[in-house]
Amino acid sequence: MSLKKSKLDLLVRVRYSNPIPPPPCPPKLLEIPTNPIRYARPDFLNAIASDTPLPMIVDAECGMPLDLGRWECLWDDDVDDAALNPDPDNLPSLDPKDRFLLGDPSVNSAPYTNGSAPAAGCGASTPLPAHVPWLRKTEYLSREGVQRTSSIQEIKPHLQHIDVSRSAQLRDIEASFAACNDPSQFELSSLRHPNKQGISAVESFEIYPDADIWANAYDLFRFSERPGEKPIDVEDPRLDCAILRPMESDGDHFLAYYLTKDDESALEFKERRINGAPPALEEEPKTTAFHILRDYETVKIEQEVPNEFLLVIDHGDTQPNVTGSGEERVKGAYYKNIERKMTLKKKRTNAMEAYVDKWQVVHISHVPMSKEELDEREELLAEVSDPTFLLNRDDVDADGEIDVDALGHQAPMEAISERGDVMADIF
Repeated sequence: MSLKKSKLDLLVRVRYSNPIPPPPCPPKLLEIPTNPIRYARPDFLNAIASDTPLPMIVDAECGMPLDLGRWECLWDDDVDDAALNPDPDNLPSLDPKDRFLLGDPSVNSAPYTNGSAPAAGCGASTPLPAHVPWLRKTEYLSREGVQRTSSIQEIKPHLQHIDVSRSAQLRDIEASFAACNDPSQFELSSLRHPNKQGISAVESFEIYPDADIWANAYDLFRFSERPGEKPIDVEDPRLDCAILRPMESDGDHFLAYYLTKDDESALEFKERRINGAPPALEEEPKTTAFHILRDYETVKIEQEVPNEFLLVIDHGDTQPNVTGSGEERVKGAYYKNIERKMTLKKKRTNAMEAYVDKWQVVHISHVPMSKEELDEREELLAEVSDPTFLLNRDDVDADGEIDVDALGHQAPMEAISERGDVMADIF
């Protein structure tokens, strides 16, 4: 005979209380041998304390009755309210028992005892902190008390008046340029590192926006571990030319990571990208195959990165020493802002997962830029190459969108649809 075990939906079995009813007859005086120490334990009275109701008297006034009928000014507008609002110049006398309530408890070195302030001639004692968290270690309390007392005794410096007028700002800006450009005021040997002692500056560079790459958008990706199948101590030249392609599966968005099969293909691709001939002069564009390695999912995305930049130190010996706009590239530090920061981790492989438009191999080749791409690039480069860029953007609001009313007309729908098709093909 087999017994069928029932499965409960709950993790803990439900237990119902079944108290034993009192006996029907009075108890008898029986001598039961027991240890008297069991009656002295604190938990012996827990059952009696839980069954005993506490006498509590709770009223609407919480034990502090307030008779509002004593002040007629609360009910009649024509009555003087001097009883409730005393004259600030003629305040009533304060009872000596309540005078300690006006003092600052953090200033006094000794604690209050029984509602009275400490005596002036009492001995020195350890000051108590103003706020002590619950369950805090006591060895830190005395140290904070000493630090708080020393900070209170310090004399606060007098706040100086700072002129923030327009003329003062222009004067300070001009003075900063003079301090950097005037050799008599600028000394390179006087510059010291703010955190590392003994380190001084040896060379200075002027900072410029990098016009060669200003039209490009750069994102910073951080991996939980080094991508690729090679060991960490082995250099992998394929990592600086990898491809990240946005993917979607069942509503989840992730990135597909592509690499070349061997190092020679990656080196050839980078050399052709830097020193190769223009694509228009080639009979057939050369392609480089990138194979999918694995998928990565985003852990954290920072949309705004205001304090991190791409910085290129150029000593003036870069060949060719001419920017894309035809201007000479002088010695300096060239920067470009970072659009976003992403932290990636490996995505678990699922054979049953349905991918949308997944590619196993991507063939990359260089083709000439279209007219729309060239116009967009020139518009982005105008931010650093056109001195009148800010003056020509009166028709653009704070969010970067074009004001249709200021222009007097609206962009044609054909141009908008074509731009949307291009972006759809890219992503």
